[in-house]
Amino acid sequence: MQSADLKNLTIAIVGAGYAGAAAAKALSLLGADVTVYEQATEIREVGAGIGLRPSSMQRFREWGTFDAIADVSSPSDYFEILTATGEPIMKEDWPGMDDYDVKTHTHLIHRGDFIDALVSVLPDGMIKLGHKLDTAEDRGDKTVLTFTNGTVVEADLVVGADGIKSVVRKQLFSDQEPVFSGEHAYRAVIPADATHGLATDDNLRMYIGKGTKVYFLPLRHRGDVSFDVTALCPDSTWSPEATRDDLLATLDGFDERIVQIARDIDMSTVNLRAVYDIDPVAHWHSASAVLVGDAAHSMLHHQGQGANSAILDAGALADALRDADTVAAALAAYQAARKPVTDELQRISRQGWTEDEVDDVFPGQKPTSQQPATH
Repeated sequence: MQSADLKNLTIAIVGAGYAGAAAAKALSLLGADVTVYEQATEIREVGAGIGLRPSSMQRFREWGTFDAIADVSSPSDYFEILTATGEPIMKEDWPGMDDYDVKTHTHLIHRGDFIDALVSVLPDGMIKLGHKLDTAEDRGDKTVLTFTNGTVVEADLVVGADGIKSVVRKQLFSDQEPVFSGEHAYRAVIPADATHGLATDDNLRMYIGKGTKVYFLPLRHRGDVSFDVTALCPDSTWSPEATRDDLLATLDGFDERIVQIARDIDMSTVNLRAVYDIDPVAHWHSASAVLVGDAAHSMLHHQGQGANSAILDAGALADALRDADTVAAALAAYQAARKPVTDELQRISRQGWTEDEVDDVFPGQKPTSQQPATH
């Protein structure tokens, strides 16, 4: 689109998480009039650590936000997968480090530090807190948003970045519900010196046992380690109660040092969630509304690609708006570029457990996430 057209474009982004904040940065650099509407009264991210891949870090470099991210993260060279008792299975360099003119590492970062860094590079006043979306109405070349506080917004482009339970997706594109994976994820941040020597550098390690995966993701810039345990469990309660006995049961047969971490951990610091994703959504856009991030393609965390996909969505959407003649054409180009990639990531992210492991916990059946996806 022509520069003058982009500057006249009003964009309303619903949600100020990774996808919404990244889209706000990328789209505002085009010169568009961007406002982000967030339902929470403060922006905060709970949980633990994630890895930002080289492709994401390259986008931050393009947007002039690389230093803000690098200042609160640690570069990592490789990841390692081991058995429950520590025997090596594989060790691989992070892919993509040499794909750019400047060598770009994967960066390990705390989720809270990441969202704080993203928000810090947005202009003051761009994010409007306390705006919970009630309705989204597609009027062709405009989309109208009504919020529960009475605010009504008409925009040339609405970007639904409102997560796995997206209101924009449900009202405009698909009413399918999130899908339970048959897993629970325990997440906590612990001091590096509480890992009994298991966190020795800046590289991710994953220990795999029967039905359980344990992730150690160092956060050297904090002096901490993200300690994540993903275990098969048939309880689909969205936010179950985290008990030490249940956590220890998932770690039966693991290295005694890992078990000791679970014995010592302050359970009040452990975030426990049932793990959900969504089936692929057939259409992400109309002429004036589009989905990004988890709203478009929420995926399980086995590939570590949820946040990275949101960043790449933001970049691809901005590229499409810059290059296409109209908003509608841009949204079609964006979906054509990103949907095949995320469809595949959703598919392979569901392959978290072997047939034997699933049968041990769900005899004679498979958890919903391992059924064939419906399109």
